[in-house]
Amino acid sequence: MQGRQHISAQFAAELDGIRSAVMEMGGKVERQIMLASEGLESRDSGPAEEAIAIDRDINRMEVEIDEQCALILARRQPAAGDLRLIISIIKLTTDLERIGDEASRVARLVIKLASAGGADPIYLHTAKVARHVSSMLREALDAFARMSVSAAVRVVLSDKEIDEDYRNGLFKLTSAMQQRPEQVEKLLDHMWALRSLERIGDHATNIAEQVVYLTRGVDIRHLGNERLENLLD
Repeated sequence: MQGRQHISAQFAAELDGIRSAVMEMGGKVERQIMLASEGLESRDSGPAEEAIAIDRDINRMEVEIDEQCALILARRQPAAGDLRLIISIIKLTTDLERIGDEASRVARLVIKLASAGGADPIYLHTAKVARHVSSMLREALDAFARMSVSAAVRVVLSDKEIDEDYRNGLFKLTSAMQQRPEQVEKLLDHMWALRSLERIGDHATNIAEQVVYLTRGVDIRHLGNERLENLLD
């Protein structure tokens, strides 16, 4: 009996360790986005360069967490809720790594834009979208930490706001290109940055959807807003 309790305690500690690693990885990804946002607002390449440097840590952490999950699957052969947790974490870290890639892409565009100089209202719009997706990611990670279905569903529902920000940004950029054709290259860089930020919102939504699957065993990827709202407390 004591042996089984000891093994159970070890298993619980391993799961807690993986959860902590995921939250640490998520914190680094969130910082990447905020640094890119700072670079956009100040048109300073310094924060953007720091964001790119963080990407190495994120890639390393993804590999380490995947290895830990593989070891647990091999040694513990988890079932039911524990198995669902491991599968969800593997998917979640993939989304975090891809968010990191998109944040690095934005940061590289910030460096390019900073070297071009000049001020433009579109910088503020792009930075606003960056702050918005950073908040969305933070809320998705908080939902994972608390295993909160309501918090996760609110993240999923908020993705339409990111999509609206993206469409508004594209409209502004298209109009600016028509009025200032000599700045098309710079405006296209903003368009690519917005596209990356919109994808970050999609990945944050994926994380929130995994929280619902993990806690309720329900796949909400294709549910309409009305059915999603029914999951709110």
